Amino acid sequence: MDLQLKGKTALITGASKGIGAGLAKVFAEEGCNLHLAARDGAAMKSLSDELTNKFDIFVKVHEADLSSTKSMQELDHSAGEYDILLNNAGDIPAGDIEEVTDEAIKKGFDLKVFGYISLSRAFWNKRKGRDGVIINVIGNSGENWDAAYFAGSTGNAALMSFTKALGGRSLNEGIRIIGVNPGPVATDRMLKIMRRKAIDILGDENRWEELYNHYPAKRPATVKEVADLCAFLASPLAGYITGTIVTIDGGISSRGSVI
Repeated sequence: MDLQLKGKTALITGASKGIGAGLAKVFAEEGCNLHLAARDGAAMKSLSDELTNKFDIFVKVHEADLSSTKSMQELDHSAGEYDILLNNAGDIPAGDIEEVTDEAIKKGFDLKVFGYISLSRAFWNKRKGRDGVIINVIGNSGENWDAAYFAGSTGNAALMSFTKALGGRSLNEGIRIIGVNPGPVATDRMLKIMRRKAIDILGDENRWEELYNHYPAKRPATVKEVADLCAFLASPLAGYITGTIVTIDGGISSRGSVI
């Protein structure tokens, strides 16, 4: 299927690994030029070399700490004109109310919650009146609440509301805004969360792989499954989709399970 993305330009945050790197690979394969942003410049440079050697595209790397409004504004300015924003950077801490500090929550929210909002605002002001797409990669804990990940549940729920509130009117300005809620995905970040859950549920972080027995198909989603969904939603083929959240978690949220 031709997603009609060739020649478009996408900005991806959190692009050095995991879902962000997966997004870069899928959008590059579709012919998109890329801006990659994260703290790990070396990893993004390696990814950039891989993609430009394989595809006829332009890639620019932005090495930066994105946990402030100023840094997001600077990133948007440095990227110049781009058609698609993929908000993906985030690391909200796992743990229950007794162990996660206010300081840790604020740090996580600065990068993910306020980071998504700040960069979306900059993109909105640049693209309003023209076509543009914002994909917010959020997470199913925003609709499937988990006391052992209460900070993530809270932050993700806020971003779901942000996406729906803005996306409900955004087509007035020619912009589509969509949230994607992955459940468990096979990434390094998921491993940290799984180890935390294994302590809470099984009493031993080293038994985290046993939790797969509770998942649909006995596995997490792959990065490519999430990235393929985002590419479709960012494409003109999804031109009538905005202000909604698309969940990709094998039905976990629908059955009300945190595993």
